[in-house]
Amino acid sequence: MKISLKEVAESEKTTLQNLYALYLHDLSKYTDNIDIDENGLFQYEDIHLFWTTEGIAPYFIMLNGRIAGFLLLLERPFLTKENDFGINDIFILNKYKGKGLGFKAIELLFENKKGQYFVMEMVSNIRAVSFWRKVFKELNINYNERQQQIDNESCVIQTFTV
Repeated sequence: MKISLKEVAESEKTTLQNLYALYLHDLSKYTDNIDIDENGLFQYEDIHLFWTTEGIAPYFIMLNGRIAGFLLLLERPFLTKENDFGINDIFILNKYKGKGLGFKAIELLFENKKGQYFVMEMVSNIRAVSFWRKVFKELNINYNERQQQIDNESCVIQTFTV
C-alpha cells in the first residue's frame, strides 16, 4: 500500500470539487448548516480561493497512484494567530475508510510539516473526534482540547505540536 500526498493543481479543481460534494454529503448528517443547492448538489462555493489565497493548500490523498481522498491544509500567512497549520478538512472515499489510510496520510503530513497545529470537528461527528484522539494516542502527541460554538455548531478543537 503506497500512500502519498499530492498538492492539487488548479487544473484539477473539478476533481476536487466533485470530492468536496461527497464530503459535504457525509457531513450533512451532522448539521443542518449543509444542504443541497437548487440543482440537488452539494457545492463548496469558495473552492476557487484555494488557488488565489496564500496559505490554503489542498492535497489529494493518493493510494497506489489513485485518488482516495483529500485534505485541506491551512498555513501561514492565511493563519495569523498561534497556529502554524490547521487541517481544515480530511476526506477518505468510503471504499477506503477503516483501512488506516487517513491515519497514514496524517502521519505523512506530520513528517513533512512540523509546527503548531489545530484541528476541529463537530461534537456530533463522533467518528471524526475518535479518529483524531486515536491519531494523538498512536503518534504519542500531547494535545489540548476544548469545546466551542462555531457558526452555531458545537465543535471540539484540539491544538498540538509535531
